[in-house]
Amino acid sequence: MIMNKTILTGMMLSLSILTAQPSGVQTASSQEATLKSESIEDYTARMQWFVEANYGMFIHFGLYSQLGGVWQGKQVRGYAEWIQGKGNIDRYEYAQLAKTFNPAKFDADFIVRTAKEAGMTYLVITAKHHEGFCLWDSEYTDFDVANTPFKGRDLLAELSQACKQQGITFGLYYSIIDWNHPSQKRPSELGKKGAPGKTVIVDNRKQEYVDYQKNQVLELINDYDPALLWFDADWANWWTMQDGIELYNAIRDASPSIIVNNRVAKRDGFELDYVTQEQKHFKDDFPKHWEGCYTMNKSWGYKQHDHKWKSAQTVYDKLKDINEKGGNLLLNVGPDGHGVIQPEAIAILEQTAELLDAAPITKKIPLVTQVPGIKVK
Repeated sequence: MIMNKTILTGMMLSLSILTAQPSGVQTASSQEATLKSESIEDYTARMQWFVEANYGMFIHFGLYSQLGGVWQGKQVRGYAEWIQGKGNIDRYEYAQLAKTFNPAKFDADFIVRTAKEAGMTYLVITAKHHEGFCLWDSEYTDFDVANTPFKGRDLLAELSQACKQQGITFGLYYSIIDWNHPSQKRPSELGKKGAPGKTVIVDNRKQEYVDYQKNQVLELINDYDPALLWFDADWANWWTMQDGIELYNAIRDASPSIIVNNRVAKRDGFELDYVTQEQKHFKDDFPKHWEGCYTMNKSWGYKQHDHKWKSAQTVYDKLKDINEKGGNLLLNVGPDGHGVIQPEAIAILEQTAELLDAAPITKKIPLVTQVPGIKVK
C-alpha cells in the first residue's frame, strides 16, 4: 500500500512520541495529543523565509532594563534579565518596577532600520520574559505595559509596523515560566534550595497557568500576527514534552504558517520547527534547520557594568561559521530603561556590516527530506 506523505509523516511523528520520550517524561497515552502532521512540501514552504534569513536581531527588553544589573546599589551577578531570580528579589517588590516603566525613547523605526542596515532580515523581541511582565496590553493580566506610565503606546505594534515597512520578518519571544504568576513560586519562596530561576507549581494550579499561557500566546498571534514564536524555559521540571506538543498544535491551528522554535517542548528531544542553540553553536553541519543565538557582550538584557563587547570580527566569524553550517545567527541587543540601544552595540553592528560588504557569506542550505519531530535516541 502506498501512503501519501502527510499520512506517513503523521504516523512517523506519532511513533516517535511514543518511543522516544526524554528522561522524566511519561509515555504518551492514546488519549493524549499527538504531534500535528504535515507534509514535507508544506513544511519546506513554511520554513522558506527562515532558510533565506541567515541573520536576525534578538531584543531583550523588560522591567529589568531599568535596573541595568543593579539592585539597591549592588551589582547582581549573571544575566541582567535574571536579576529578580539571581538577586532573590521579592516578587511584590520587583513588581513595583512597573510604576516607573517609561521607555519614552524607544524608537521602533530606528531599531528596525539598524537591523536592516546591519544585514539582518528578521527580528525577535521578548514579549514576556521570565519576570512575567508583558510588553503588550494583555486581557489576561494587569502586569503589563498598559498599567505603567508608558500606557498609550504599543511597542510590539510599533515594531511590527516598522518591520512591515522595511521588509523585516517579525517574531515574538515568550517565556514558559513566570515568576509573577500566582501559580508558580521560585524555590527560595518556598524555603527550599534550588536553581533561582526555576519555578515550582503550587496548590495544583498548573492547568490554570497552562490555560493562561495558551490564551496569551493566541492573543499575541491574533493581535500581532508574528511570523515566528520563540519559546524559552522549557527546562522547568513541571513542563513536559506533552505540554509542549499541545501548545505547538494550538499555535499551528491558530496560524498554519507560523514558525516555532524547538523550546516550545523539551529541547533535548523536540526538533520542530527548528533547533535553537544559545551562546554556542554546532561544531559540524547539522542536517535540520537551526539557529545559534548570541549576546554582543555577556548579558542579554541591558547591564550597565558589562563592557566585555565582542569585536565586529568575532561577530562576523560566528555568522560565517553558522551560515556555512546551515544555520542562522540571532544576535542580541539589550535596550536600556529608556529604550535606547547602547552605542557600542550599534557600532558593532555597523562594523560587522562593513565586513559583510567586503566579504559576503554564502549560507549552506540543509537538505531536510522529512519533517523533524521527536528525536529518536
